[in-house]
Amino acid sequence: MHVSYQVQAGDFTNAGKVSSTVKSLLKKLNFHPKLIKRIIVALYEAEVNVVAHSFGGEIVCNIAPDAVVIVVTDTGPGIPDLSLAMTEGWSTATAAVREMGFGAGMGLANIRKNVDELYIDTGADQPTSIKMHFSTVTEVSHEA
Repeated sequence: MHVSYQVQAGDFTNAGKVSSTVKSLLKKLNFHPKLIKRIIVALYEAEVNVVAHSFGGEIVCNIAPDAVVIVVTDTGPGIPDLSLAMTEGWSTATAAVREMGFGAGMGLANIRKNVDELYIDTGADQPTSIKMHFSTVTEVSHEA
């Protein structure tokens, strides 16, 4: 199954809507609850990053019996220092974003903790693409 969703920059009112929709879909497809939890934590973090830090983007989910692969692609401005951005607590969120309760600097770190495989293609002044791979075989043994 292949589904895609658009995410609008700065739309904090709807931040998390895609994650919620995907969660409902995975439940209907009878995926293991621990796997769903890992997927939704990672997807939510990526979705909020698009809302808070980019000019908008798209989330594409490929759901198969053996794996769920989610690709989140935004339209920029990119992450100049990916190693630094992966550090827990480091954030470029504005004061306004932080006042809304976002921007704690845990997004990429939480994504990394919940995926089986993670690929990030980014750089200064370019779009960011995050590919998250979840194996349906490892959900019971994975630490959540």
